[in-house]
Amino acid sequence: MDYSATPQPAGTDALNLGDVSAMPPAKRTSHAKAIAAITLGNGLEFFDFTIYSFFATIIGKLYFPVEGQLAQLMLAVGTFGVGFIMRPVGGIVLGAYADRAGRKAAMSLTLWLMTLGSAIIAFAPTYAAIGIAAPLLVILARLIQGFALGGEIGASTSLLLEYGSDKTRGFYGSWQFVSQGLNTVCGSLLGVALAAALSTAALESWGWRVPFVIGMAMGPIGIYIRRHLDETLPGVEDGTVSAAQAPDAQPVRKLFREHSRVITTGVLTTIGGTAANYIVLFYLSTYAIRILHFPMSSALWAAWTAAIVTVICSPFAGSLSDRVGRKRVLWISRVMLIVAVYPAFMIINALPTVPVLLSVVAVLAVFVAFTAVPNIVMLPEMFPREIRATGMSIVYCLGVSIFGGFAQFFATWLIQVSGSNLAPAWYLIGCGVVSLLPLPFMRETAGRAID
Repeated sequence: MDYSATPQPAGTDALNLGDVSAMPPAKRTSHAKAIAAITLGNGLEFFDFTIYSFFATIIGKLYFPVEGQLAQLMLAVGTFGVGFIMRPVGGIVLGAYADRAGRKAAMSLTLWLMTLGSAIIAFAPTYAAIGIAAPLLVILARLIQGFALGGEIGASTSLLLEYGSDKTRGFYGSWQFVSQGLNTVCGSLLGVALAAALSTAALESWGWRVPFVIGMAMGPIGIYIRRHLDETLPGVEDGTVSAAQAPDAQPVRKLFREHSRVITTGVLTTIGGTAANYIVLFYLSTYAIRILHFPMSSALWAAWTAAIVTVICSPFAGSLSDRVGRKRVLWISRVMLIVAVYPAFMIINALPTVPVLLSVVAVLAVFVAFTAVPNIVMLPEMFPREIRATGMSIVYCLGVSIFGGFAQFFATWLIQVSGSNLAPAWYLIGCGVVSLLPLPFMRETAGRAID
């Protein structure tokens, strides 16, 4: 199956999206503003996930009062992963909605759902107050957010790439990871500030809720900003659509009937990047606290460092993939990550100091940026416009749901059953090797017309 789309007419540039006559250039949104608006929802996800990961030990204590700190941590990070179970469902439902009603409509809906999930976590009473209903509320909130993000990633990434040209899609797509990194930085700085400014009692009582209230407030702001985006699904907003441009009435059926091979290879390739992303950006802070016994105020700088490196490196990774190809950048960086991860865990266990931890995290984050950016850009490029959001959502969510969302749980479980603090490295190596297997069978998408 040919993964590339049909060529577009000569002279088409980054401003020509779908039915050009329906979108006069004078009314086009500034691309810088558009990138910020498009990536806001995905960034909000990482703000919430960063905060949840940072305060996983407190959430485990307040909502999962089982025997043993490691068991509490496993339940807390397991609940973090529960939201990923709903991602494929959200990908199917909201991805199909984005391919029928338009990218903007779907992205507004996902932000409202994200806001609802944040509000539930922010105001959920603890186990001591309402018993078993407390952890159930946290699980419900994570399920709602997982459903929302299942649709958000497909709609927003498709829209982002449709704003780019054949020579800039890698650069445009890289801003998904820039937004993730920026929001992780904001979340980690807020977490560090709260941990430093508040006593342990205040932090466990109300301080950990503050970031979720902030995340809840960001949703309506994002919805307002996104109102000014241009729709890239032809004919959705103005009703001027030809039969050839009409949104597919059954995008999910068409996707599995005509693109099953693309789905399989896309999911397998996604496994390696998403496992590395969630371990390096999120789990290493928790690992430093629980396994290396760092104070929370010190360990949280690991995520901040990883996020800063991601912000800096992602645009370069996207631009490089535009010039030399997605596959080449992904292959080299992922092999380097596989080779480096085990020695990295050995070093931080042998020399458990803050400078060593941050240095190791910084190096791993470089590899993560260069392997994750071309990966996420390739996925929507493999599908035609009429089913692109659905295809991207399903492929990405299937890969992320288990191997990314439960990465922290698997890593903690492997430590417990093996007795080795190096076990998380085994998980990353395994996921990385599996993710390289389908790469030779995938076509290069850089420089090819997307539609």
